[in-house]
Amino acid sequence: MRLDLYLKTSRIIKRRTVANEACDAGRVLINGKIAKPGAEVKTGDRLEIRFGGKVGSYEVLSVQLHAPKAEAANMYRAIAEPPEGF
Repeated sequence: MRLDLYLKTSRIIKRRTVANEACDAGRVLINGKIAKPGAEVKTGDRLEIRFGGKVGSYEVLSVQLHAPKAEAANMYRAIAEPPEGF
Protein backbone atom coordinates (compact mmCIF):
# COMPACT_ATOMS: atom_id res chain seq x y z
CA MET A 1 0.00 0.00 0.00
CA ARG A 2 1.20 3.54 -0.71
CA LEU A 3 2.59 5.38 2.32
CA ASP A 4 0.27 8.39 2.00
CA LEU A 5 -2.79 6.14 1.79
CA TYR A 6 -1.62 4.03 4.76
CA LEU A 7 -1.14 7.13 6.93
CA LYS A 8 -4.66 8.30 6.09
CA THR A 9 -6.36 4.88 6.38
CA SER A 10 -4.71 4.15 9.73
CA ARG A 11 -5.58 7.70 10.83
CA ILE A 12 -2.03 8.42 11.97
CA ILE A 13 -2.47 11.52 9.80
CA LYS A 14 -6.05 12.64 9.28
CA ARG A 15 -5.87 13.81 5.64
CA ARG A 16 -4.09 12.33 2.64
CA THR A 17 -3.01 15.77 1.41
CA VAL A 18 -1.28 16.42 4.75
CA ALA A 19 0.38 12.98 4.50
CA ASN A 20 1.60 13.86 0.98
CA GLU A 21 3.00 17.19 2.15
CA ALA A 22 4.82 15.56 5.08
CA CYS A 23 6.37 12.93 2.78
CA ASP A 24 7.38 15.51 0.16
CA ALA A 25 9.07 17.59 2.86
CA GLY A 26 11.16 14.58 4.00
CA ARG A 27 9.48 14.34 7.40
CA VAL A 28 8.39 10.69 7.06
CA LEU A 29 10.84 7.80 7.33
CA ILE A 30 10.29 4.11 6.69
CA ASN A 31 12.85 1.92 8.47
CA GLY A 32 15.12 4.94 8.92
CA LYS A 33 15.04 6.10 5.27
CA ILE A 34 13.25 9.18 3.94
CA ALA A 35 10.13 8.02 2.07
CA LYS A 36 8.08 9.57 -0.72
CA PRO A 37 4.24 9.39 -0.74
CA GLY A 38 4.25 6.44 -3.16
CA ALA A 39 6.67 4.32 -1.11
CA GLU A 40 5.38 0.81 -0.34
CA VAL A 41 4.36 0.08 3.27
CA LYS A 42 4.51 -3.52 4.48
CA THR A 43 3.72 -5.27 7.75
CA GLY A 44 6.67 -4.95 10.12
CA ASP A 45 7.89 -1.60 8.77
CA ARG A 46 8.81 1.14 11.24
CA LEU A 47 7.51 4.64 10.49
CA GLU A 48 8.83 7.87 11.97
CA ILE A 49 6.93 11.11 11.40
CA ARG A 50 8.17 14.58 12.37
CA PHE A 51 5.98 17.67 12.64
CA GLY A 52 7.77 20.64 14.14
CA GLY A 53 9.28 19.48 17.42
CA LYS A 54 7.01 16.43 17.62
CA VAL A 55 8.13 12.96 16.58
CA GLY A 56 5.93 9.88 16.34
CA SER A 57 7.28 6.35 15.83
CA TYR A 58 5.02 3.49 14.76
CA GLU A 59 5.27 -0.18 13.82
CA VAL A 60 3.01 -1.36 11.00
CA LEU A 61 0.93 -4.32 12.24
CA SER A 62 -1.39 -4.70 9.26
CA VAL A 63 -2.08 -3.15 5.88
CA GLN A 64 -5.76 -2.79 4.97
CA LEU A 65 -7.26 -0.81 2.13
CA HIS A 66 -10.27 0.20 4.22
CA ALA A 67 -10.57 0.34 7.99
CA PRO A 68 -13.48 1.64 10.05
CA LYS A 69 -12.48 4.32 12.54
CA ALA A 70 -12.81 1.87 15.44
CA GLU A 71 -10.35 -0.57 13.82
CA ALA A 72 -7.85 1.92 12.37
CA ALA A 73 -5.71 1.98 15.53
CA ASN A 74 -5.22 -1.80 15.19
CA MET A 75 -3.21 -1.22 12.01
CA TYR A 76 -0.18 0.05 13.95
CA ARG A 77 1.54 0.05 17.33
CA ALA A 78 2.71 3.39 18.67
CA ILE A 79 6.32 3.13 19.81
CA ALA A 80 6.66 6.83 20.68
CA GLU A 81 3.69 9.05 20.06
CA PRO A 82 3.70 12.85 20.26
CA PRO A 83 1.64 14.22 23.16
CA GLU A 84 -1.01 15.98 21.04
CA GLY A 85 -1.12 13.85 17.87
CA PHE A 86 -1.03 15.33 14.38
